[in-house]
Amino acid sequence: MNLNLTVRARLTLVYGGVFVLAGLVLLGAIYVLVGRDTVTAGSMQRATEAVIGPDGQPAINTIIKDTRADTMHALLRQGTIALLVVSVATIALGWLVAGRMLQPLHEITATARRIAESPADRGLHERISMTGPDDEVKQLADTFDVMLARLDKSFDGQRRFIANASHELRTPLTLNRTLLEVALTPETASPEVRQLGSTLLAINDRHSRLIDGLLLLARSDREVTGRSYVDLADIVDHVAVSDTVKVVAEPFEAAVLGDPVLLERLVQNLVENGVRHNVAVNGWVRVTTLTRPDGWVELRVSNSGPVIPRYDVPGLFEPFHRYRSERLVSPGAGLGLSIVRAVARAHGGEVRADARDEGGLDVTVLLPRAR
Repeated sequence: MNLNLTVRARLTLVYGGVFVLAGLVLLGAIYVLVGRDTVTAGSMQRATEAVIGPDGQPAINTIIKDTRADTMHALLRQGTIALLVVSVATIALGWLVAGRMLQPLHEITATARRIAESPADRGLHERISMTGPDDEVKQLADTFDVMLARLDKSFDGQRRFIANASHELRTPLTLNRTLLEVALTPETASPEVRQLGSTLLAINDRHSRLIDGLLLLARSDREVTGRSYVDLADIVDHVAVSDTVKVVAEPFEAAVLGDPVLLERLVQNLVENGVRHNVAVNGWVRVTTLTRPDGWVELRVSNSGPVIPRYDVPGLFEPFHRYRSERLVSPGAGLGLSIVRAVARAHGGEVRADARDEGGLDVTVLLPRAR
């Protein structure tokens, strides 16, 4: 039989079991010692013969034996009752002491849980900072703080690297675009040169979009500090348009507090993703917003499109992941849904996607309602 007991319960059982065992040993030792030291019939016989003579000895012996038996029984009964009472009190005290001793571990667990439940990596700045004697528990807390500090530094360095690298790459791309446009301006350029230049400009634009996506992803991974009142319905009215696919917008009031630029990019990425990954004939995209009774704002973008296996859906949120398309020929950078998830988590929300049986996706974003 496997009992799933907590550490506190196990410590209490160990403390209580040791005390009860020690109490039983002590009670048995007292019982034996008292039995040996009780006045025996032989010693009483010598005393009574000196006082009342041999004729009264049998009656005295019977009285002595009965008295000795009653004394031992009373000792055993009262000692057992006392042991039970003290054992219960000791177990209760052991429960309280164990809880007190495990309180630092509860603090470590609570900190670890807050960090695990925080969006992205924004909880790594927390520290336990435990005070007290330099015992095993404090050493564990200090080691946990050192680990958090290193992780926080690593993630922060990664974000800075992405941002700096993206900024550094903007300069040569801008220079390349300028040179290509200058080379294509003269009328003397041959058709082959113009075709090559157009191809290079398209590649340059694609790289620019990739860098913009990396910058936005690095920015959206950080917690939003400056928040404004934003109605997602207004954003949907503005961005839910397309020249190639029918876009149906059903915006209802959906007020949130957040960064307007990031929230607009979130909606725009979902709409563009729905338009881009669609069917060639009779394709459609539906965008709806509403405020739910449970205090969340819902943005839902559904589209027609190819049938996607359900096991492939989680991978769509990974950076640079494109479903059944090559990186060199795909018009997108593979960061659309990654940015959507990062922006949603930066605003304290979440996003999920479900594959439709008829084809396409049903993407739902949940954000806290503005209060």
